[in-house]
Amino acid sequence: MNSLLQKIDAARLACGFLTVEAMMEVLDGNHVLDPFSTLVSAGVAFGKGNILYPGVTLKTSGSANLTFADNNTLHAGCLFEASLGDILVGSGNCFGEGGFTAKANRAGARIRIGNSGRYLNNPGVFGETTLGDGCQLLGGITVDSCTLEGGGSYEEPDPDLRGGLLKGRGLARNLTVPKGKVIAGEGGFVQADLLPQSHFHPKT
Repeated sequence: MNSLLQKIDAARLACGFLTVEAMMEVLDGNHVLDPFSTLVSAGVAFGKGNILYPGVTLKTSGSANLTFADNNTLHAGCLFEASLGDILVGSGNCFGEGGFTAKANRAGARIRIGNSGRYLNNPGVFGETTLGDGCQLLGGITVDSCTLEGGGSYEEPDPDLRGGLLKGRGLARNLTVPKGKVIAGEGGFVQADLLPQSHFHPKT
């Protein structure tokens, strides 16, 4: 068994990831459901109470930082890569189910994610993007250098007080979505299609 673990650790180190033991030290105080399918680089920092499902990859290189606060849930198929810019994640977010990707892997990239957001069904986030508190990405959306303004979470009773929302599929680039607003796209997203979230979720 020790020989097998040595081989696993050697492969991880060769690809720029921590050994299983070193990873578990970094993730102390969090819930790693399958350490052998979880990959974490040096340079990743964690708070407490985060849940990592099998098949999560957290990769850094150079001087870039990848930081998580507390009580986030990372479902299977989540990939975070900070190579040419930082990725900073707040608390209480849900990434996946259905996958999630965030890459700060080009010049000028920086991704900031607030608290209590939902990012489901395989969205991808790139460039200089800010997702404020309570924001949501729902669907296979490529989000490139957008700002979604913060507000309440999806549990906020008044939908027009929730964080900005993109839902559907396609490319969203250089957009700003204010608090309480949504753009629903099917192949592409444009600023002119902004609607109040109550358009889809009438107030009671």
